[in-house]
Amino acid sequence: MSDIHDIRNISSKPSGFGGRLRSYFLYGLVAVGPLTVTLWLVWWFVDTVDRWVEPLIPTAYLPERFLSFRLPGFGVALLAISLTLLGFLARNLLGRSLISLSEMFVGVLPGVRGIYNSAKQIFETAFSQTGTSFRKVGLVEFPSEGMWSLVFISTPPSGMVARALPRANEFVSVFLPCTPNPTTGFFFYVPADKVVEIAMTPDATAKLIMSAGLIQPDAQAELAALAAAAKATRADGERAAEAA
Repeated sequence: MSDIHDIRNISSKPSGFGGRLRSYFLYGLVAVGPLTVTLWLVWWFVDTVDRWVEPLIPTAYLPERFLSFRLPGFGVALLAISLTLLGFLARNLLGRSLISLSEMFVGVLPGVRGIYNSAKQIFETAFSQTGTSFRKVGLVEFPSEGMWSLVFISTPPSGMVARALPRANEFVSVFLPCTPNPTTGFFFYVPADKVVEIAMTPDATAKLIMSAGLIQPDAQAELAALAAAAKATRADGERAAEAA
């Protein structure tokens, strides 16, 4: 009921015949638009995966041989089952041995080894069930002082990067997504004490960024309070430093 109420508030008290037509048009657009976009995206994903997987299946085993129509989602289901079985096999001794042999073969190929190691590290980090990468959200002052931006908190720097950064501060890596496409943005290292971690889920953060602030999560008021508290804490620290 709340969704219908929100839709009706798009154009309140329309005046005249043209105003009523505009109100009806906006009502229909908001009522049907999200469902249409969702169905289109789901269909595009299913159709794309099906076209990737079905050429790998012998024609004799395709559902079209037994049905009078093409079965959408067959490739998606087969891919999900195959990945699950591969995951099961990869966890036993034989699977681990085969993976080790494959990695040894890839490791001797110049150029390919670097690509494989980078891709493996990214997948292990992104899909780890115990990791914290991009599962925490924070605020940083960007692009200038007094302007706060949402960031996804990643892992602390290590190796050559950690040795090159100033040792006086503890750093953390963050990804600052752009609006309206959160897959693009800025990646940078920032002192850990300059990041204000907030209790906002990555999903809610993505919605806030993609909508340019139109879709406000429940934690928005807390976000503003945390930003104000962080600014006050920084001001107190600067005054204490000046007094010293």
